[in-house]
Amino acid sequence: MSSGRENLNIVVVGHVDHGKSTLIGRLLYDTKALSDGAIEKVKKISKEEGKNFEYAFLLDAFEEEQRQGITIDITMIQFFTKKRDYVIIDAPGHKEFLKNMISGAASAEAAILVVDAKEGIQEQSKRHGYILSLLGIKKVYVAVNKMDLVDYSEARYEEIVDQFNQFLGNLNIHPIEYIPISAFLGENVASKSDKMPWYHGDNILKSMDKIEKEKGIENKPLRFPIQDIYKFDDRRIIAGRIESGVLKVGDEIVFYPSGKHTKVKSIEAWQNKDKKDEVYAGMSVGITVEDEFYNKRGEIICHKEDRVITSNAFDANVFWLGKEPLKKGKKYKIKIATEEAEIEIAKIKNVIDAVTLEHIADAEYINKNDVAEVVIKSKTTLSFDKFNKNEAMGRFVIIDEYNTTGGGIILGKAEEVLDNNSETESLIDLQERENKFGKNGKVIWITGLNGKANSEIAARLEKRLFDSGEKAYYLNANSLTVSINDYGQKADMLKNILSVLVANGITVVAASTSELKQYRESIKNSIGESKYIEVFVDDSNKKNLSYEKSDYAVVSIFVNGETDDLENKSEDILKFIV
Repeated sequence: MSSGRENLNIVVVGHVDHGKSTLIGRLLYDTKALSDGAIEKVKKISKEEGKNFEYAFLLDAFEEEQRQGITIDITMIQFFTKKRDYVIIDAPGHKEFLKNMISGAASAEAAILVVDAKEGIQEQSKRHGYILSLLGIKKVYVAVNKMDLVDYSEARYEEIVDQFNQFLGNLNIHPIEYIPISAFLGENVASKSDKMPWYHGDNILKSMDKIEKEKGIENKPLRFPIQDIYKFDDRRIIAGRIESGVLKVGDEIVFYPSGKHTKVKSIEAWQNKDKKDEVYAGMSVGITVEDEFYNKRGEIICHKEDRVITSNAFDANVFWLGKEPLKKGKKYKIKIATEEAEIEIAKIKNVIDAVTLEHIADAEYINKNDVAEVVIKSKTTLSFDKFNKNEAMGRFVIIDEYNTTGGGIILGKAEEVLDNNSETESLIDLQERENKFGKNGKVIWITGLNGKANSEIAARLEKRLFDSGEKAYYLNANSLTVSINDYGQKADMLKNILSVLVANGITVVAASTSELKQYRESIKNSIGESKYIEVFVDDSNKKNLSYEKSDYAVVSIFVNGETDDLENKSEDILKFIV
């Protein structure tokens, strides 16, 4: 394959024995994608086993597959035309191998659905059509195969077209073209057939070349899921794979779902000669940012003008492959890019039975191999895109007890109220708040073992800030029903309160002994280093080794018992922070 050429992934699906692999084998043969030696080898094996040569055998990588006469795994074949390079995905048609079919089709940009002209639409034909719809594949051709077995009848072709149009139209799939072919004889595969003069469309190969690719992923909005955070010397490197868009040094970025803003400081590399100022979709990269606040795996980095959707509920199409049914209300784990969260199926709107294709409304569970329209609800806020806007951020898998047992695509944020406890998100995002209130919010954390001195300095500092026109708020540990050294949900509550106040441009003056350095550091990381100032009140009368002083306490105030002029101490802090 030539480098620098356009590439297109196409999946070939259809009922078992309707000729998918034969069609692909014929394409390889007619485009001379295989060497004469490879073809002769397959012919020799066929003869030794007492079989007539089949083009499908060109795809069968394992002798066991040839003996069984069915394709049991996904085969990906590369070949090229004058226009572009292709990866053809041959997906199994047997219903036992539906999982493999879904895995193959999930990476496809277009599809060819093969149907036998004589047998017509079968169970797998319908199921595969539904899965194409489920996976959001809209560029579909239908190859009406084995036309030689119906004497190249135009009437039979039109009958197949009418039947399929009725079915696929209900799935919102509108085939670009129905192409009558005989894959084995090469009719309308790589060249125009003279056996069907009534057909005026293109052959398979020309039709494939006419498929237009979607806009390049590098031209889509930036989506950079965080894989991990690494610490090297004094740098915190945020690592991950860019799923779409372009990222440059100096770009203003936002982390979701937190909504925290910063700028890209550097794009890292192992060696200086490999350093870049710009990276793009498909690259695994590491970056540093100007404001070092708390980040974690699963967060999504975006440009501020192109944000992801954030919500704790979304509408989805799911396919289920687990041994046990997918049950409404049961707890599962979901993975979207690098994000993981506990979820439950809040509502099953519609189930499609895998065998009968019967629609079942408001079901309580989803059986193996069934597909369904559902509402998924998470305990935490998730970040995602609609699948038709960004495939990488609109596709998910479901985990049940450590096993991947299902997956699907996101249709959008769930608008309906799920229950009386459902919460409505704020209609104001962080950027709007900063535009209105400014970016001056910060936390001044006054700590040390002299609790009275801490609180008096904090109270006086709040007054000084307020009198100078600042939006300030004094907060001490007694203001909350939470110990400043608590961990878990209570600590998270305090961090959330601080974050909300800072986001609204308020300077929080917090007073607490907070002996544990680990806890103060978690506050700093949660708020962001650039918005956190720690003041250590050093009381010479309280030398207690249990207090862990921070090396990032940027201001130290010395007091002697409770006799110092605390008014002047607050003035000293004010001079520093201003």
